[in-house]
Amino acid sequence: MRERLLELQVQALAEIEKVDALEELETWRVGYLGKKGELSGVLRTMGTLSVEERPLVGQIANDVRAELETAYQTREKSLQIAAMRKREAKETIDVTLPGRKSWLGAEHPLHKVIRRIEDIFLGFGFTVEEGPEVELDYYNFEALNLPKDHPARDMQDTFYITEEILMRTHTSPMQARMLAERYPATDIRMIVPGRVYRRDDDDATHSHAFMQVEGLVVGHGVRMSDLKGMLLQFAREMFGEDQEVRLRPSFFPFTEPSAELDIRCIYCGGSGCRTCKQTGFIEILGCGMIHPNVLQMQGYDARELSGFAFGMGVERIAMLMYRVEDIRQFYQNDVRLLEQFATLTR
Repeated sequence: MRERLLELQVQALAEIEKVDALEELETWRVGYLGKKGELSGVLRTMGTLSVEERPLVGQIANDVRAELETAYQTREKSLQIAAMRKREAKETIDVTLPGRKSWLGAEHPLHKVIRRIEDIFLGFGFTVEEGPEVELDYYNFEALNLPKDHPARDMQDTFYITEEILMRTHTSPMQARMLAERYPATDIRMIVPGRVYRRDDDDATHSHAFMQVEGLVVGHGVRMSDLKGMLLQFAREMFGEDQEVRLRPSFFPFTEPSAELDIRCIYCGGSGCRTCKQTGFIEILGCGMIHPNVLQMQGYDARELSGFAFGMGVERIAMLMYRVEDIRQFYQNDVRLLEQFATLTR
């Protein structure tokens, strides 16, 4: 049996020198050192030996196993190094190749419009404020001259959370909040950009969630002519220096008198087309003088102070500025549309 063990050692060491892949090395290990391998097979016959021979043969068997295990570990390490070098050679980077183009993101068109509106009104001396999107019924309706039983509430399709908490339907609640917060200040000029929510069916011109910018001015001797002059200047800075505006009578519960502001049609230049319904003008926002009740509910004396408010839809302004015909395109994240705004400055 000693001769068989020594022959097995010589045979195994000769074979392992020919192994050149880790998969083949594993096959070698199982064949010689595994539970059903050659060495285990020889050792299972030790029961036929005499008591005197068993310790001697056992020592030889242990030496053979140690020699084969050392050979296995050495060969495994060398094959792993060879495989790593082969992989590194395959993955070598050619530093002389031109670099890949880096794709930079562009500012979203709606954000561009909001930033432009903010810049214009900051130039007018306004502050930019923020308000909660989850609003109280009191600020969204009651403080704006819309009590619980007011018929004008039917104009608002509202997402209610509870009877007194809702998703704001406009940014106008900030009128009441700012009046209450800054009382008894007599010089307030601020705009409030933000998202609002209404139960509208999404189509080319409507969305259940969209952006608005609310504006508020309060002071002594504020007149309707001040409102028109300021909005005229806004329209010219937003749509061009030769822009014209007109005010049409309208109704909002929190302003009196109320009006819609139209600008000269940007598609036909005022000559009349299908977009402006042959009128030469397109509506962009609602406005009016603050209703005395709104001032009085926040503690102001409407006989001494007056003011005006306005509200515009950001998507409406963006659709006119960029000639986009479907409001849904602003929310679909289509790269073909968004990449067109990467080089636009306004």
